[in-house]
Amino acid sequence: MSTQSEAKLENDLIAQLTAGGFESVVIDNADALKANLKVQLERANDLTLTDREFDSVLISLEKGNIFDKSKRLKGKVDVVHEDGANTNTNTKKISYITLLHTDPSKNIFQVTNQVTMHGKYENRYDVTLLVNGLPLVQIELKRRGVEMAEAFNQIKRYDKHTFGAEGGLFNYIQLFVISNGVNTKYFSNNRELSFKQTFHWTDIDNNKINALPQFADAFLNQAHLTKMLSRYIVQNETGKYLMVLRPYQFYAVEAIVKQVNESTTSGTNKNGYIWHTTGSGKTLTSFKAAQLLTQLDDIDKVLFVVDRKDLDYQTAKEFNSFLKGCVDSTDNTKSLLNQFLGNAVKGKAVNENRNSKLIVTTLQKLNNLVTKAHYKKQIEDIADQRMVFIFDECHRSQFGETHQNIIEFFTQTQLFGFTGTPIFADNATAKKVQNKGIQKKTTKDLFGQRLHSYVIVDAIRDDNVLPFAIEYYGKLKHKNSGIDVDVSSIDVSEFFSSPIRIKQVCEHIIGIHKFKTKHQFNAMLCVASVPDLITYYDTLKALKAEGKHKLNIATIFSYGVNEAEEFDGNLSVDEVQEISQGYKKLHSRDKLDEFIGDYNEQFGTSYSTKDTDSFYNYYKDIAKRTKDGEVDILLVVNMFLTGFDAPSLNTIYVDKNLKHHGLVQAFSRTNRLNGTVKSHGNVMCYRNLKPQADEAFILFSNKQPIEHIEVPDLDGLTDDFAKALEALKAIAPDVQSVDDLPDEDARAGFVKQFRILMRLKNQLETFSDFDIEALGMSEQEFVDYASKYGDLARELKGNPSDKESILADIDFELELLQRDNVNVGYIRHLLQTMLEEPSGEAKEKKRQVIANLLATEPTLHSKRKLIEDFIEQNFQGLVQGSDFDEYIEAKKQKEMSQITDEEKLDADKLNEMITNIENGLDVDGLKSDDIAQLTTEKMTFKSRRTILPRITERLKAFTETFISGFH
Repeated sequence: MSTQSEAKLENDLIAQLTAGGFESVVIDNADALKANLKVQLERANDLTLTDREFDSVLISLEKGNIFDKSKRLKGKVDVVHEDGANTNTNTKKISYITLLHTDPSKNIFQVTNQVTMHGKYENRYDVTLLVNGLPLVQIELKRRGVEMAEAFNQIKRYDKHTFGAEGGLFNYIQLFVISNGVNTKYFSNNRELSFKQTFHWTDIDNNKINALPQFADAFLNQAHLTKMLSRYIVQNETGKYLMVLRPYQFYAVEAIVKQVNESTTSGTNKNGYIWHTTGSGKTLTSFKAAQLLTQLDDIDKVLFVVDRKDLDYQTAKEFNSFLKGCVDSTDNTKSLLNQFLGNAVKGKAVNENRNSKLIVTTLQKLNNLVTKAHYKKQIEDIADQRMVFIFDECHRSQFGETHQNIIEFFTQTQLFGFTGTPIFADNATAKKVQNKGIQKKTTKDLFGQRLHSYVIVDAIRDDNVLPFAIEYYGKLKHKNSGIDVDVSSIDVSEFFSSPIRIKQVCEHIIGIHKFKTKHQFNAMLCVASVPDLITYYDTLKALKAEGKHKLNIATIFSYGVNEAEEFDGNLSVDEVQEISQGYKKLHSRDKLDEFIGDYNEQFGTSYSTKDTDSFYNYYKDIAKRTKDGEVDILLVVNMFLTGFDAPSLNTIYVDKNLKHHGLVQAFSRTNRLNGTVKSHGNVMCYRNLKPQADEAFILFSNKQPIEHIEVPDLDGLTDDFAKALEALKAIAPDVQSVDDLPDEDARAGFVKQFRILMRLKNQLETFSDFDIEALGMSEQEFVDYASKYGDLARELKGNPSDKESILADIDFELELLQRDNVNVGYIRHLLQTMLEEPSGEAKEKKRQVIANLLATEPTLHSKRKLIEDFIEQNFQGLVQGSDFDEYIEAKKQKEMSQITDEEKLDADKLNEMITNIENGLDVDGLKSDDIAQLTTEKMTFKSRRTILPRITERLKAFTETFISGFH
């Protein structure tokens, strides 16, 4: 039976499009293309053009490059008519021709094929989609079995040879589609694109739509195509090239716009948030959402709000790269005030176009505006205007009173948040809120409904970010006995900060660095504290002086309370000033100046911490040199672990405790795409972060997380408080009796019990009718106990640890304990942990995570049914978790028997070949003669051509299912 030809694929597509409303038209060459264009522009604009008038239109259309033509497509072309002059003014009549309507019903859609163009060479194109006569979508097809990359390369060749020829109308193409029938992708008309920057279309749940007929239904229908062409092609002003939104970006923007429109209709302002994983292009998504919202008449202002003092400049710069001059970043609160009031800013006239509705600012400046009396008074008149707030990385600084201040002042607001790592019930932390005590909030609590999700497994599957390879190093042994040491039995802080251990880690890093970075990428080293960082830097510097390495190392850090923050790669002068003023120990500041001196000597610069501008310039320079690959290893504590995108960075060495969103954010510094050599992000852990990593990846791969925290009822908390108070009084009946506690154990017991009481009081304070005196304790008595608690807690913390210092008696061995590739092999670990869960609810939660992975990781597709069947049998009690390997082996043997019987193979020879494949034989490298020796039946020349390829395909499928990933 013959396979589908390219011509058949082409004809079937054209038939499908014509059935969907496209007009089929024959266009053989450039002259026919121009003749058709005249007719369709007249139809779409309800006018008639003379030949000379149309020639003037063509002259206008032919001007400029691809970028210019894309911008013109969204505007109008004027035409001066030959007759119809106004006799009173003696002026010519002018019409304005719309090239592309935003309303699909006003556009004329046509499909043609085999258009022949002459340029450097003659080229004939497969299928062209015309809108109002202009070729806006080009589809190149290959027969089934041929890789799509061939179609991509063909388009690149056409671009060089003929797209710009004979009037250059084919440079109006906005989108390309390539397909071999079973796989289909799309991409924008951007000459610099590589094949890796082509995209699959998906449904709203991120399931790929690969087959050409289904793609045509979903993507090439007139309504959707009009949206993509008129709204979702982005012109990057900085690079002068076109970009197109990926499907998850499209669905996110559509969801936000829909929510705003529905609120306009209903009068109820519903909020929402977008969960798009780190590295998935949230800036472009948020820009497009903000841009489209400014075009709605009912919206007075759209504010894009960030949570760092310089990110407004950085984000405004990125926004302006998408649409030049669309936003002005606010230098200070007064500038923000002027933008709200429409006043001139810094002597410049206020931009009167629609984009002046868009403001980029920071949370801090916005808070100043609505809380400081001087500013607040000036904007009271606009407090009830219809405003939309879009928050970048909404999980970080939105969990406090600033959020409340904003929504209390602006009465007609809608809030939308973007985050790569949301706060769920499982990773929520308690924060103190003024007048409301300690509270735990999730992203959903603050922003409402999740409007779209695109999680880390989706991004890895789609090659939008790289997978991680995580390695865990480190083992403790007694020097004499060689027996492993339990880390919990020693002074952990002393151990991890030990110069001896840190030197071992440094030597290990030096040994593996070139291998991990492939001689072309660079790395970060993140450590637990500034003192540890100083030890690391000094150690690496000493080893360099000894000739042990030639790596360029650099560092930047803050001191004191600032180090508890999450610092990203975009700080402001103001924030750097806060950091530089935070150096409370002269030694640390002196050390940083020493390190900056090394940097100056290395790169010929002259930075220091002596003034804010110099330190800020150092901060910017170190960020740039790290991105450019000039710094081999950047040492940090918290700076640059979030929001810092450096495609040149592929490795992070981790010697600090991380968890939840902090862990994923830090690891994600390594997984930005950068060519084909960078295949994954390396994470080298010198602490046992495996439990935390497993927990984080499970949390952020689960598309059905617990998004709401159940608040205890008042009666239950009241009972708990009464019991805790009774227990406290049993230890210390009154405040003065705390001084009489007999020993350290008794004092520690008091501290522990009062901490319980304090936590319960914080929870009770969230209830308006809470009265502590009704529970048997006055507020003054609580405060007095709290004073005793604070002093005792500090005293106990300051005492020497009761854990023994055994550094002299142990060896720290940098042995590879485990390597996790967060892609195929990871599923096996998740499966085991699921089966070990004690409760059905916990099992079901992990089962959902596994289902998500099976659905989104391509390399798991062949194993999907196998694993799902095992899980189902386990839930029914038919197999046990420990039977997994036996289950796989039984299924494997059954499949081998089936292949043997159906294909009439020699069982022993097949078994031998399978063993060889398990030991490394490449199944793709098998030749026909290798397969032929397995068969027991005689084959004719004709039957051989059918039988051997079929057996080969079955062997490949068997290998994918039962060998790859299991061995």
